[in-house]
Amino acid sequence: MSTCTQGARVVMPDREARARLLGAAIGLTSSLDLDTVLKGFVDGASTLTGARYAALAVLDNRGDTATFVQHGIDEETERRLGHPPHGGGLFAHIPTHGHLLLDSITTHPAFGGWPAAHPHMEGFLGVPVRIREQVFGRLYLADKPGGFTEDDARAMEQLASAAAVAVVNAQRYADARDRERWVAVSQEITTQLLSGTEEEEALELIAAKVREVARADAALIVLPSVGDTWMCEIADGEGAQDVVGAVFPPEGRARTVLANGVGMIVDSMSRARSLRVPQLVRYGPALYAPMMSQGVGRGVLILLRLQGGAEFTPSELEVAEVVAAQAAVALELAAARHAEDVSSLLEERQRISRDLHDLAVQQLFATGMQLETVRVAAVGNPGTAWIAERLEDALTSVDESVRQIRSIVHSLREPDEAVGLVERLRRETSLARTGLGFAPSLLIAVDGRLVRDGDDDLDLAASPAELLDARVDDDIADDVVAVVREGLANAARHARASSVQVRVTVRGSGVHGRVAVEVEDDGVGVDRASTRRSGLDNLAVRARRHGGTFSLGRAESGEGTLLSWQVPLA
Repeated sequence: MSTCTQGARVVMPDREARARLLGAAIGLTSSLDLDTVLKGFVDGASTLTGARYAALAVLDNRGDTATFVQHGIDEETERRLGHPPHGGGLFAHIPTHGHLLLDSITTHPAFGGWPAAHPHMEGFLGVPVRIREQVFGRLYLADKPGGFTEDDARAMEQLASAAAVAVVNAQRYADARDRERWVAVSQEITTQLLSGTEEEEALELIAAKVREVARADAALIVLPSVGDTWMCEIADGEGAQDVVGAVFPPEGRARTVLANGVGMIVDSMSRARSLRVPQLVRYGPALYAPMMSQGVGRGVLILLRLQGGAEFTPSELEVAEVVAAQAAVALELAAARHAEDVSSLLEERQRISRDLHDLAVQQLFATGMQLETVRVAAVGNPGTAWIAERLEDALTSVDESVRQIRSIVHSLREPDEAVGLVERLRRETSLARTGLGFAPSLLIAVDGRLVRDGDDDLDLAASPAELLDARVDDDIADDVVAVVREGLANAARHARASSVQVRVTVRGSGVHGRVAVEVEDDGVGVDRASTRRSGLDNLAVRARRHGGTFSLGRAESGEGTLLSWQVPLA
């Protein structure tokens, strides 16, 4: 046994002292609450030895103080002291076996002075608390009238052994309770997924429930964005609004976890040597769980605790990986439902193209032939010359209509490659019909000129649709589509509207141009309690990224909701 003693006195404990020690040990092992065990340990140590001050420092993997429980210092002094001792200096000289016993703290070579507001202390007794031969924490005792004795030291070593047993029991009990909560959350998530919950709502539920059961301060879900970019799309808890939209680089932890398919525990984000996502600097312990499905990474679930919080455990990582896999299933189901919607849309397009070609074009062609016969009959008669002119105009209109319809049929049958922004927006409004129960209206304008079907066939230098694609680059176009999708989704879920209008306008070009998106409904108005914050925060982030603006409020009519989003074109 390694023991360091300066001027220690030996006083044999009497029968009453032994009984008190035994009672304290039994009291510790009977509790299943870890906080109660730690507090009881510190209070019992002070009572048994008569020490004025007592404290227990629970250590993290680095040997620094993770949890600090004290007895004898009032709340005001504790507040003025701020952070607890880090575990270095004199405290680091407490042996892993035995004890450190001093008549005066200030005489030890490792003593570095008292922090401001710290009370002066003399005698000191330090004892390690071990669990399975690993130092779990350190017990500090100070200022016993008459000084500490070797018997005090042995008694505290025995009490520390009892406390270690109590800590193990409390940890096992806490782990069992945690697993029960994780199983309950897992069942709830599974039920929601099977009920057909939309992708974003399912992911928001996962983030909120996992954060709660893991006792984390924040939960993030990182998903693929534009190109090779991965971004935080869902966030819940402390600092969620600041993290939504944060980009996670290829060389970071999230992408590494995703590539390896194996989770990771980080003791402290704030102490990380390289922090590539600055929005995470406010947090301490972190847990990364890949969202894997059939060997493919769909995203990353990140749990965070604020600085000073307890580190995540391997058992927490194990269950978090299971729930992260369920989140991947949510994405798979949503993708399958979207594919089904797209398939239905393509089938509908094929049917429309057949009907347009087989019915509309043929009928127009037949009508044109009839008009042509009448026109020829009217040409040689001076009294009906005006009829011939009118028929000529009608035939021109019929020919133009045939060209436009054939262009539409061609676009409906064209393979889905290099689709322009206009077509993408039309798809979004078509897909929103299922959720809304009706078809929303879509108005697209460039410099005041409306984009209409068949504009490409007109004799113009450039149609409005072509101008739109030329002025709005791919990055901004992706955000425009995302804004329209989010606006229609919110209207479908919360507005209870009978009509929704989407307006996309582009004016100017380059640094002097702007693109604006408005989604207006005639529903019940903004409900801040039910509107999805992560989705709206995402739109705000998309606007800020381009130096633009985003707002959500009452429509000018006073009824319904108006979503407004606009950014410069360059």
